Amino acid sequence: MGVTRLSVLASLGNMATGLVHHAGLAGVLLGMTLESAGIPIPSEVIMPVGALMEHTIAGLVLVILAGTAGNLVGSWIAYGIGAALGVEWRGARWLNREHWEAAHAWFSRHGDAAVFFGRMLPVVRTYISFPAGAAGMGPARFTLYTVLGSVIWSAALAVAGWLLGAHWQQIVHFFHGFTDLTVLALILAVVWLLMRRWRRGAASRR
Repeated sequence: MGVTRLSVLASLGNMATGLVHHAGLAGVLLGMTLESAGIPIPSEVIMPVGALMEHTIAGLVLVILAGTAGNLVGSWIAYGIGAALGVEWRGARWLNREHWEAAHAWFSRHGDAAVFFGRMLPVVRTYISFPAGAAGMGPARFTLYTVLGSVIWSAALAVAGWLLGAHWQQIVHFFHGFTDLTVLALILAVVWLLMRRWRRGAASRR
């Protein structure tokens, strides 16, 4: 299992590297668009490799802008898919109306922070736009916090790659561990929510 996972990560990393090497800024834009649209091409590879191909501050800024623009375009695609699914699910029998309204209320209260910080978390950043669209988060708010989170993430990775130079792969090694921690935290959060729901159900049946 571990070998398979590493093989997949290596393949995605090689794909990202090849894309940027062959297409330059357009490759950065496309790669970041795909990542934000739900295809897990690692931005931890795209942005540092893109930055390494530039030798001036102006070029580095263009890489950051291309990464941010790609994030925004991909996020809009995922948001649109989520919004379309949300309309379709609204009348679905399998979807509890109370849960649907709770999701809307949660995104009304916490959607700004979820999208902003979600853009800077591995795994979460690739998929946060789907629930935001499905839960009906306002498009203007979604766009604003997507751009703010994306420019920070893109700039951090690009600058780190530019400064590390030939040692840029240290970024990837760091985020492999960070990704595992993020996934573990998400699993624990789901387990906690399920237990909370079960306890409420048990209490209501008494």
